[in-house]
Amino acid sequence: MAKRILTGIKPTEDLHIGNYLGTLINWSKYIKEGYECYFFVADYHSLTANYDPKKKYSQILTLTAEILALGVDPKKCVFFQQSAIPEHTELMWYFNCLTPVSFLERMTQYKDALAKKQENANVGLFTYPTLMAADILLYDTDIVPVGMDQVQHLELARDVARFFNNRFGKIFKEPQPKLTESAKVMSLVEPEKKMSKSGGEKSIIFLADEPRIVAEKFRKATTDEKGLENLRSLAKVFMKDFDAKNYANNNLKLKEDLAKGIADHFATFRKKRKELLAKPKYLEKILADGAKKAKKIAEKKILIVRKKVGVR
Repeated sequence: MAKRILTGIKPTEDLHIGNYLGTLINWSKYIKEGYECYFFVADYHSLTANYDPKKKYSQILTLTAEILALGVDPKKCVFFQQSAIPEHTELMWYFNCLTPVSFLERMTQYKDALAKKQENANVGLFTYPTLMAADILLYDTDIVPVGMDQVQHLELARDVARFFNNRFGKIFKEPQPKLTESAKVMSLVEPEKKMSKSGGEKSIIFLADEPRIVAEKFRKATTDEKGLENLRSLAKVFMKDFDAKNYANNNLKLKEDLAKGIADHFATFRKKRKELLAKPKYLEKILADGAKKAKKIAEKKILIVRKKVGVR
């Protein structure tokens, strides 16, 4: 029987090469490797930071189009929108009632937000890990792909499964991590920082960037020691037979060839993305069809949970 793998991504701005190399490059691979794949648009999780509600639904559809344009076949996986399945938040509430506050207080993401700006550390961010646990455990997930920065959240999900099973009887699996190995993509402007939307347009390469824009951003990229290390790391992924020796003392040539390599790599993506964004009804249907599949599993599981906790 195929192992079930689950992962999601937040709809914020357009996808960038950090998102791609960090997780999305693997989604089609998981399907080909024979996993039973559950992929979702994590729109609830995206609400914990400041956002424009007028843009949120557009971001959801854009992310859907971009995932499909990367080659993820919705007929070969369960691809859905998190908020279309209310069982996620119901299960989170049951988990909130079991999880010690001290477990959530030690979560790195929450502590970082608290350290930067206390008012940014809202309750949604505080309970983010229990919602993530609900996302995972609701579907009897076997495997969760995680980077090193997400291992702590998966460990909490495993803790929550044990809390529940010990109190109410064993109904949840303890999922295993699948550590994703990827190049750490750094900002083009401040290469000591991860590539992020918060760094500004010049620091980031979006998958949808046209070749001219990609070339312009690389021309202005920082080329100190860390900057060159970042460029060479990207070149190993996006340039065929890259050899750093060929670019000794020629940073401009490296930037030009790398920009072309990235622009060429995503040429098909840009074309498909444009076609898909012109068909919002089709994108909505893809999400609706995926939600129907996910809901069958979620409804069955939540009925068992309700009986176990005593509300049915």
